[in-house]
Amino acid sequence: MEEGLLVRRIREGTVVDHIPPGRAIAVLKVLGLWPPRPNGHRIAVVFNAESRKMGRKDIVKVEGYHVGEAESRAIALVAPTATINVIRNGVVERKWKAEPPEEVEGLLSCPNPTCISRKPGEPIKPRMRLRSREPLEYRCVYCGTPVRGGDVERYLTV
Repeated sequence: MEEGLLVRRIREGTVVDHIPPGRAIAVLKVLGLWPPRPNGHRIAVVFNAESRKMGRKDIVKVEGYHVGEAESRAIALVAPTATINVIRNGVVERKWKAEPPEEVEGLLSCPNPTCISRKPGEPIKPRMRLRSREPLEYRCVYCGTPVRGGDVERYLTV
């Protein structure tokens, strides 16, 4: 099979690479880019691309959108192996690995239906603290209920 670019290079924007297979849409949801809007950013998604490191991976390219540090921590919740590449004038200006944040507030809801963070009228946001990076696990600071890697997307509030 002939190798080459599956999607053309972008001049301005962000490339999120090394996404675990099947997680590209979750990355777009975290960034608030899913579902796509008719007048929104141009987005290219590659599912199950070959990868020497991972075997298979997904890739997301977004023109005209530059991911920042806070957004990359949110990406790490659903794609802990992701790398972020910020492109300016056709050149990678900055590249870093997405790192799961030590604490998440308002991004993940607690799975425990009786947790105080789920009660209507309570003036608190759900807050989770990182317990393990591998495998990824967060725990609710209020009730201690865990949210593990595979379940993170289900409890995203975005």
